[in-house]
Amino acid sequence: MKTMVFLGLSLSMQASFAQSTNKLPAPTVDGIEFPAGYQDWKLISVTNRDDNKTLRAVLGNDAAIKAIEEGKTNPWPDGAALGKIVWKKEKDPHWPTADVPGKFVHAEFMFKDSKKWADTHGWGWARWVGMEQKPFADAKGSAHASCIACHTPVKNQDWVFHKPALLPSRLP
Repeated sequence: MKTMVFLGLSLSMQASFAQSTNKLPAPTVDGIEFPAGYQDWKLISVTNRDDNKTLRAVLGNDAAIKAIEEGKTNPWPDGAALGKIVWKKEKDPHWPTADVPGKFVHAEFMFKDSKKWADTHGWGWARWVGMEQKPFADAKGSAHASCIACHTPVKNQDWVFHKPALLPSRLP
């Protein structure tokens, strides 16, 4: 719970920072625009990666949330966008058994458009690195190849690792 509160605070602080500078990061070399307002997307899941010691919040835009509600995530519909906000993992100084977000690493996104990105499995892949949000490009000058290589184990899940975290139903 403490981690979720901290994630919420971190996202709010990022939103405030982005709004105060009022300047979006540059597009990727593939021409993918940074998603303005992603901080208002809904939380889908959270992850903890032991291999690189990071914590991640997985977010979805309105189209992704609608797809989840309708059970239409394999394949995801065109217009769905998923974001992953990544921090280095740190120990909470007041609760040593808890991991909390530390240094911001990057924000990465998947944008579904089966026609526009037909050659990359229907997804536009993008990553912006560091607090300065520099567009990422791999050795080939794109984010697509490295993202696809990593996501290949879940190609049967429409290239998406994370399934939405379940919550209790809303009471009437």
